[in-house]
Amino acid sequence: MKRRILQYLRASDDILSGEQMSARLGVSRVAVWKHIRRLQDAGYPIESTPKGYRLTGRPDMLQPWEFDGREGRMHCYGEVESTMAIARELARESCPEFTVVTAERQTKGRGRLGRVWHSQRGGLYFTIVLRPTLPSPLSSLTTFAAGRTWAVMLRDAYGIEAGLKWPNDLLVDGRKLSGMLSEMDARGEMVTFVNIGIGLNVNNDPTADEPTAVSLAQILGRKLDRRDLLEGFLERFEAKMRDPHGLDRIIAEWKPYAVTLNQAVRIVTTRESIEGIARDVDETGALLLERPDGTLQRIIHGDCFHQADAVGAG
Repeated sequence: MKRRILQYLRASDDILSGEQMSARLGVSRVAVWKHIRRLQDAGYPIESTPKGYRLTGRPDMLQPWEFDGREGRMHCYGEVESTMAIARELARESCPEFTVVTAERQTKGRGRLGRVWHSQRGGLYFTIVLRPTLPSPLSSLTTFAAGRTWAVMLRDAYGIEAGLKWPNDLLVDGRKLSGMLSEMDARGEMVTFVNIGIGLNVNNDPTADEPTAVSLAQILGRKLDRRDLLEGFLERFEAKMRDPHGLDRIIAEWKPYAVTLNQAVRIVTTRESIEGIARDVDETGALLLERPDGTLQRIIHGDCFHQADAVGAG
């Protein structure tokens, strides 16, 4: 109902009376008034006049009713500690696949290796719950699919030449646009759920916290609609994940967008730091690192820094 009310208000250049809204929606004028009040309380700039209602702007908001067909799977919050923590509880309570948790701001957002993910207002912060039929060693393929989805979408829809840094960062001209973090739960050898947390710099300015980062608004010189970005990603990513063979060739599909291959890199884990040349990524998503003595070392996880990167930039 809220989505339909917003659709009518957005399509009208004039004031819509309560009577008109009631007739179009098939509900009482009192019901229309109640829904209007709830939309106003949620932050929508709806002007109430003696003649009716008018939407005076389109705020950059994420609300379940803004996502047609996904309302029951969208959990949208103003401020939380972490969307990943909420999604973890939902996944353990058997929420449906492709459940999404969003937040305007996170107070304890996490990056890799326990780093803080700064979550300023204006960015896009969300976690998506997946239930792929995969053995646990292949669970990381889902993040490769998510990264490739973003890279293709930003190129096709926004003309942004985004590249992928192993294992799951999105870069534009060497500057960090997005990061991802995944959590996996398994029963026996098979995955029960994989949660992918994504932070994308959209209308925020991340440079105060990360001087080498960048946002979409800074790249394009204008603000973007975060709802359109999220819906576009979800449509493409869900289609990929619903395809029975969607992950079969994901590494091969990911490589053309990779900016890490054949670069001198440093891999940092909780226990060590390793340097070498990133020669390839195998079918499981592991990085094949050429060491100074010419041997190849298979790296399953870690934070990757291109030779010119600073460790603090992530």
